[in-house]
Parts: sequence; C-alpha cells; structure tokens
Amino acid sequence: MAALLTGSAAFAQEEAPVEKPAHFKLYGFIRNYMVADSRAVKAGTEDLYFYMPMDKDMTGGFDANGGFNWRFVSLTTRLGLDVSGYKWGSMGVSGKVEADFYCLSGTTPILRLRQAFMKLGWDNSRWALTLGQAWHPMAADMPHMNNLETGAPFNPFNRSPQVRADLALGGGFSLTASLMYLNHYLPTGPAGKSKDYYKYGLPEFYFGASFQNKHVLARLGLDMVNLRPYRTLTDWRVQDGPAPVIEVKSLLSTVSPFAFFQYTNGKFQLRAKTILAQGGEHMNLLSGYGVHSFNDNGTISYTPMQDWSSFVSFSYGKKIQVMGMLGYMKQLGTTQDLVDNQVWLNTAADTRIQQAIRATPTIAWNLGKFTVSIEYNITAAQFGNTKVAGFAADAVRNARGMFAPADMHWIVDHRLICMTKFNF
Repeated sequence: MAALLTGSAAFAQEEAPVEKPAHFKLYGFIRNYMVADSRAVKAGTEDLYFYMPMDKDMTGGFDANGGFNWRFVSLTTRLGLDVSGYKWGSMGVSGKVEADFYCLSGTTPILRLRQAFMKLGWDNSRWALTLGQAWHPMAADMPHMNNLETGAPFNPFNRSPQVRADLALGGGFSLTASLMYLNHYLPTGPAGKSKDYYKYGLPEFYFGASFQNKHVLARLGLDMVNLRPYRTLTDWRVQDGPAPVIEVKSLLSTVSPFAFFQYTNGKFQLRAKTILAQGGEHMNLLSGYGVHSFNDNGTISYTPMQDWSSFVSFSYGKKIQVMGMLGYMKQLGTTQDLVDNQVWLNTAADTRIQQAIRATPTIAWNLGKFTVSIEYNITAAQFGNTKVAGFAADAVRNARGMFAPADMHWIVDHRLICMTKFNF
C-alpha cells in the first residue's frame, strides 16, 4: 500500500505543470517632428497625422487655405513593455503593452493606449492565438517612411481589439483568421463617426494566407464588415396620423480583398500593397457608403463606396538610408445607385476628393539608436467643384456618388518633414 501511495505521489508530481517566470523588456523612443506645409491641410495630432490638402477657399477674394504654415512638436513619444518567456506546462504566453502621447482633444497631449495584447502558443503545435488590441492584419505591413501616418490613406491604418488565430502549415505557408471589434478607428454614417453602427452589427472578420522565405513575404487576405447604420427610422409608409418610429435590423455588408508583397536582399527592401476597399473608412481609407433603397417591408438596402488604394515603397542602406513611397487612391463609385445621391464618406479628409497621389522621397541618418531624417511629401488631390467659390458651377454627384471629370480640379500640397528620434 505504501509503495502504491509513493508511486501515485511521484506520478502526480511528474504530471504537475511546470511554471516558468516571464521576462520583461522596456522600450520606446523620444521623437520630435518639425513640419512645414505650403497650404492648409486636413490632419490630426497637431497636424502630424496628414490626410489630404484642403481645397481652395476663395470667399474673401483670395485662397484662405493657400498660406505657408509649420509646427514643431514632440508628440508621439512612445513607451512600451514586452513580456516573454512565461510558460505554464506546454503553454507559452507573451505580451505587449504600448502607449504614446496623443492629442485626443484640445492641444494638451495625454498618454494613450496603442497596443495591449497577449500571444498564446503550445509546444509541438502549429497554432498561435493573439488576444487584445493589436494592428489590423491588413495594416501591419507599412510602407517605408518616417512620417506619422505611415502611408494612410494609401495604406490601411487600424489597430483593433481582436481574437486572431495563426496556423503554420509548413514550407513557409500560414493561415490567419481574426474577429475584430472597432474601437479607436470608427466607421461613419448618418450621425457621424460612431461605435453604435458596429456595436449593434456583427464582428469584423478577416481571413488571409501568407508565404515567407529568406527573400520574399507575400500575403492575400479578405476583410468583411457588417454595420447597422440605422437602428430606428420613422415609418414613411404611414399616410394618416403621426408616423411611428420602427426598429431597423438591416445590415450593410462589405468585402475588401488585399494583396501585399515584400522582397528583401541585403540592405535593399521593396514593398507593395493594393486593396479594393468597400466602406473602408474604419481603416482610414477615403471611402464610405450610402442608401440604395428604402424598402416597403421596413428594411434598408445599402451600397458601399469602392476605393482602390495602393502603394509601392523601397528602402536602401543602413547608416545612411534612402527610402520613399509612391501611393495612389481612387474612388470607383458605389456598387449600386444611391437614393438622392446620399453618401457618407470618411470626414478625416474633404469628402469631395475623388482621387489622390503621393510621393515621399526620404533620407535618414541612423547613428546607433539616434536617427535624423528629412522627408519631402508631395500630395495632389482631385476635388469636385461643389461649394467652392471661384468655379463656374457647382458639381453634382451622379447616382454612384462620383463627379464628372469636367467638374473636378486638382490641389497640390508640398510638405517638408524633419524628424529626430532616440530609441531606448
């Protein structure tokens, strides 16, 4: 009996999970930007997060948006903590907490949460699980540049709370599936930007495949979003008496495919990405949606604006680094006709912009953990003539939300960015 108890105790001791402590690494950087523009721009974070130039404003007889302007700020200085090495039996857990200083309102910067996630993996398993706020899978691979917007709106920009599963297939291939909740970066709609369109809809879903070897990284993916822009609506079918408010359960469903390619050889790297976005304003793309029809059964049929956004970028060198991006975006119109040409678009930039192009030649000096860079950013945007004094006639959107070529004009902004950064 004693031998049996001794054996059972030894077996229980052998089967008990072994716990290994975690390791912590503090990181971050101090970053300064000095920025000058040839005209007024639509931008966030003390005008560092640059979207697009502003159109002419000729109401006073001269272009009020055409003046030189500049700013010098130390926003976006960052602090982060990496956690690694923790194990409980065969399960390993790592994590990240990252914050920076950001002007959410007013001019006084406050500390803002950027990322907060954990990663779970298991011995001899090809599965990995990510839980928490992290980069959107379509936004993680960014163009080569040192500005704050890192390519937006030519590149998706979004961090969201998510549950992401990654499966390694072998041979450099892997699959990714993710369920996301929109948080910092919101869709637009009848009441402006709001979580409610998404909170009462369905989770955002992403599915993608990747391949990676020594020189090549390639991804293909598909993003699906379901919004509920209207939760209640006045019943337009009532002819006599006060019209009651009815509940609307209709969803706007969008599908956005993308492709990414990266080639690395020594000190040279090339990246390219393209996305055909439907209603991609939650990814900081210049897109949106509208109403196709109000149906007799109380439902609403929506139609998304399609936006094609692409970039190609390169980087060469280490101590002296030369890099640049060329980006292009164009609205392609809604997938179906609109009711009364009503369309809700991303208000981060002028909603009359139909297409835009950007080039960002950059040179950086990397002296250990200290970097100084100079970037020239030229952005040209094409606007519809609506509500602009000085033009012969106001342009009108067609049934697909587009302006005729003859009813548009181009505006160009020249931006010079000097950045200093000390990593620690």
